[in-house]
Amino acid sequence: MIYLGADHRGYALKEKLKLWLEQLGYQYEDCGALEYNKDDDYPDFAELVGEKIAQSQRGLTSYLEVKPQGILICGSGIGMAVAANKIKGIRAGTAINPKQIAEAVNDEDLNVLTLSADFISEDQAKAIIKIFLKTTFAGAKRFQRRLEKIKEIETRN
Repeated sequence: MIYLGADHRGYALKEKLKLWLEQLGYQYEDCGALEYNKDDDYPDFAELVGEKIAQSQRGLTSYLEVKPQGILICGSGIGMAVAANKIKGIRAGTAINPKQIAEAVNDEDLNVLTLSADFISEDQAKAIIKIFLKTTFAGAKRFQRRLEKIKEIETRN
């Protein structure tokens, strides 16, 4: 399952991406904004998407299992990443090209992609999302060790 979220600055891009994801046969849940509201706040959508992913991940026993993914869109992409990363188990990052997102999923098991509606085009977003959705975590011992260290940090804070 793909969980989508966007604030007012990412709303138009999210709506276009929903149609595209449907055409490709992906299942998604739109976690908002469900309509354009210039006064909405990105942390609300980041939290909702992050919580959905965190709940869906409970009970998974391996980094190599199929996991839910999130796509969040705001003006810079950064605000959504900052907010989503406050949720235990979320590994969100902003990507500006397909190679960057491929490495982030492969090495860090990124589960939330954040995009900038202001700095990338719809076509760039699609190229990044395609790679995000098809790339899997490599599972190398060193990557798993690093993820365990991140879990320890989450537990301490």
